[in-house]
Amino acid sequence: MLKAVLRKVPAKGKEKEKQFLEVWDQNRKVKSIDLTALDKHGSVYDDDQFGCLAWSHSETHLLYVAEKKRPKAESFFQSKAPELGTSDEDTGHPKKEDAPIKGEQFVYHEDWGETLSTRSVPVLCVLDIEGNSISVLEGIPEHLSPGQAFWSPEDTGVVFVGWWHDPFRLGLRHCTNRRSALFYVDLTGGRCELLSEDTRAVWSPRLSPDGCRIVYLENHVLGPHQQCSQLRMYDWYTKHTSTVLEAVPRQAWGAFPGIYCGALPGMCWAADSRRILLDTAQRSQQDVFVVDTATGTTTSLTADSPQGSWSVLTIDRDLLVARFSTPSCPPMLKVAVLPAAGHEAQTQWICLQDAPPVPGISWGIRTLQPPPEQEHPQYGGLDFDAILMRPSEGPAGQKPPLVVMPHGGPHSVFTAGWMLYPAALCRVGFAVLLVNYRGSLGFGQDSVASLPGNVGTQDVRDVQLCVERVLQEEKLDASRVALVGGSHGGFLACHLIGQFPDTYRACVVRNPVVNIASMVATTDIPDWCLTETGLPYKPDALPDPAQWTEMLHKSPIRYADQVRAPVLLMLGEDDRRVPPKQGLEYYRALKARGVPTRLLWYPGNNHALAGVEAEADGFMNMALWLLKHLQC
Repeated sequence: MLKAVLRKVPAKGKEKEKQFLEVWDQNRKVKSIDLTALDKHGSVYDDDQFGCLAWSHSETHLLYVAEKKRPKAESFFQSKAPELGTSDEDTGHPKKEDAPIKGEQFVYHEDWGETLSTRSVPVLCVLDIEGNSISVLEGIPEHLSPGQAFWSPEDTGVVFVGWWHDPFRLGLRHCTNRRSALFYVDLTGGRCELLSEDTRAVWSPRLSPDGCRIVYLENHVLGPHQQCSQLRMYDWYTKHTSTVLEAVPRQAWGAFPGIYCGALPGMCWAADSRRILLDTAQRSQQDVFVVDTATGTTTSLTADSPQGSWSVLTIDRDLLVARFSTPSCPPMLKVAVLPAAGHEAQTQWICLQDAPPVPGISWGIRTLQPPPEQEHPQYGGLDFDAILMRPSEGPAGQKPPLVVMPHGGPHSVFTAGWMLYPAALCRVGFAVLLVNYRGSLGFGQDSVASLPGNVGTQDVRDVQLCVERVLQEEKLDASRVALVGGSHGGFLACHLIGQFPDTYRACVVRNPVVNIASMVATTDIPDWCLTETGLPYKPDALPDPAQWTEMLHKSPIRYADQVRAPVLLMLGEDDRRVPPKQGLEYYRALKARGVPTRLLWYPGNNHALAGVEAEADGFMNMALWLLKHLQC
C-alpha cells in the first residue's frame, strides 16, 4: 500500500516556498514530484479543515486540495524598468499571456479566518503518479469552496464537502454551523451533483470499506458554533439519505449522550461496513461508542473503564487503537479487537504504552443544580458539572489556594483527561476548578440552546455558584482565589472579577472577549457576537442602536469600574477570532482606574497562542503572577 507525504521547503531570500509530493512504498521513497515546478496551483492545503491526500482505489492518482493559482499582478506604476527592445506602447500592453495584470497588485482576497488566513479559493487537484501531471478539477460551482475530498467508488469521480462563501467568508475553524453540503463531481463529464440537503452544515464524510455508504455529521446553519450533531448516511447506489442518530435534547441516565465532536476519526468504519466508531463527550467524560448504522443502536466500548477521557485514533480491519488519559495521568495507548455485532460490550482493552500517574494530584467530578431563581424559563431542570483537581500533598494544616478555570467557546467542554496547565498548577500547590457551566457540550442540545442570550449572566452565575459551593465543602483557602481563562473563558473571568470583586485576588486572561459591541466589526465570526447575545444574525444587516446597546450590556467592560484584582493579559498579535484590540481596550480601562495590570504581546501568534515560545513564556508568566498575588 502506497503512502503520500507532502513536504514543504521554506523560502530563502527571494525564493518561493517549494512543495514536493513524495510517494513511499513502506520505508522506501519511490517518487518525489516537484509541485512548485509544475506550477498548476498555489500552496497545497495541509490543514484538517479542507485538506486531504487521498489515493484512488487503483493507487495511480492522488487527490488533494490547493489554493487556486492567481494571475500575476502588479501596480500601475511598476518599479522595474521595461526590458530593452520594447516600446512604450508594448510596455502598456503586455504580449505574453502570463504577463502581470496592471492595477491588481493590491486587490483584497477574502480568506477563511482564524488559522486559515492563507486559505481563500481552494481547488481540487489530481496528480497522475505515472505521468507526473496535475489537473485541476473543473465543474465545481464558483460559489463553493471544496475540501475534505475522497474518491468515489470505482474512481468515477470525487466526493467533497462544499462550503458556500457568498456573500462573504466567515471564520471556519471550530465553526460547525457554516452552510455546506456533500457533492459529487464526475471526472468524465465534469457534472457536479448535490448529495445532501443544501440548507444545512455538513462535514467529516467517510466512505465505507465496501464503497456503498457515506456517513457524515450534520448541524443546523448558524446558531451556536458547536452543537449536538446528527449522524447521517448516504447510500451510493440507492441514492437514499437516512438519519442514523438524531441530536439528543437531554441525555437519559446511562443512554447515548449525542455526538459532540469536531470530526469523525479518519478511519471509523468496522470491517463489516455496517458499524462505525466515534468518541464523544458524555458530560465531563469522553467515551468511545460503536454505532450500528442499520439500526441506530449505540454501545459504549468504555463503559466499564475507569473515569477519564477516551479518543479513537483509528480502526483497521477491526483492530481498534485509542488513547486514554485522566487529569492526573498523561495519555496512554490502548488497543482492542472489535467484537462481532451484538457483543461489543465485551470489548477487552490492552494497554500498549503505559503512562504512570503524576504523583500528588487527586481529582473528582461533581454535579451542581442551579437554584430555582437561576433556572432557565424554557430549559428548566438543567444541571452542570465541574472537575476539581487538588494537590494531595502540602504543608500540614495549610489550605491550598484555588484557581478557577471556565472553558472557552462557550460551547465547549472540559473532559476528565490530561491537561498540562491544570496538572502543572496542581503540582505547584494550587487546587484547580474546571467548570462546565450550562451551555457546555455533552449535556444535551437543550443545555447548548440555553446559553445564547444569557451570556454574562447564566454562565457567570454557574461559575460563581460552583466556586462558592466548593469553598464551602472543600478545605480550600477562600481568601486566595484566582481566575484563569481564554477567549470566552477570559470573557467569564473578566465578568467575575467585576461582578464579584470580593471573591478573587488575581486574574490571568488569554485573548479575552471584553466588549462584544466593539468586537462584532473586527472578528472573523461576527455571527457569534449576535447569536450569543441572543440577537438574530443576517450578513446583510447592520446592528441597530438597541442591538449595539445589548451587546455592550452583556460585556465585562461594563464592570471595569468594580475590578480590584490584578490582571495579567496575554494577547496574540495575529488573532483573528478575538482581535487583540479587545485586550488592549481592557488594559487601558484598568490602567486608567489604577488596577495593577500587565500585558504580554505575542507577535506571530493567533488565538490559541500555540507557538512554542509563546506557550512556554505564557505558562511561566501565568504561574509567577498567581504565586505573586496569591502569596504562595
